[in-house]
Amino acid sequence: MLFSHPITLGSIIRLNPAKVMFTWFLVLIENVFLILIPLFIGHAIDGMLKQDMQPLILFGLILFVLVIASVLRRVYDTRVYGSIRVKLSRVVERNLRQEHLSVKDARLTMSRELVDFLEEDLPSLITALVQLVATVVILSTFHYKFAVCVLGAGIGMLVIYMMFHQSFSRLNGALNDQLEQQVKVLGGQPFAAIRTHFEALKRCEIKLSDTEALVYGLIFMVLFAAVLGNLWMVSSLVEPSVGQVFSIVTYSLEFVQTAVMLPVTLQALSRLFEISQRLNQSPSQQD
Repeated sequence: MLFSHPITLGSIIRLNPAKVMFTWFLVLIENVFLILIPLFIGHAIDGMLKQDMQPLILFGLILFVLVIASVLRRVYDTRVYGSIRVKLSRVVERNLRQEHLSVKDARLTMSRELVDFLEEDLPSLITALVQLVATVVILSTFHYKFAVCVLGAGIGMLVIYMMFHQSFSRLNGALNDQLEQQVKVLGGQPFAAIRTHFEALKRCEIKLSDTEALVYGLIFMVLFAAVLGNLWMVSSLVEPSVGQVFSIVTYSLEFVQTAVMLPVTLQALSRLFEISQRLNQSPSQQD
């Protein structure tokens, strides 16, 4: 048996922990260079204004290393997670042998979302966390008020998401319930039943999308307020250079882009938790 424990993100990582950890290491290296870009653009701008080409050359070197690291990481992790998907599909198929074909098909597809999260969403989360910490630290070097402003916005963003967490869990559960009926409906039901099924899917997706739109609208309002606050506080600096202003504005906008990854990831984790519960149900529990 491949698994002696329930199917979770942790048990999937244990299918090949060394290689998964190495993919995370590559993500960290990539992010070190990503977070340096706005800072070195600012240095390059100030250097160009002083006819100094060295900061520009250093910035070009950082971009080159970043491209190489990004390409190598994506080539490597596609192979790692592809192998994990094959192993996981064997486990899920074995556990679902007594289930109806419709349920088996839906849950095999859902199980891939767990690996997709590790391959696609988790690197984005690592990127967000690294860049958020670095952004706050770098902004504090200009003035502590810039860091306090974005930190307050980040806390407000998480509070907004937590207010809607239960709604996301309920809506994802309803969507998965409907998906588990799809093969059964398509396998011989009259057209009216098929239409009813897809109408139900549409309603589930609309409710989920509307909730996401409301949450992200509120979150972006809070984050953009932080950007405007930092722009307003630039006036408190004593004769800031063009490069400093550029770096402050860029890091403030980067905070918005990376901070929004946190509620996106929390929403994905909410869905994956619901999927894990389904994958670990015995036939008697399903009944």
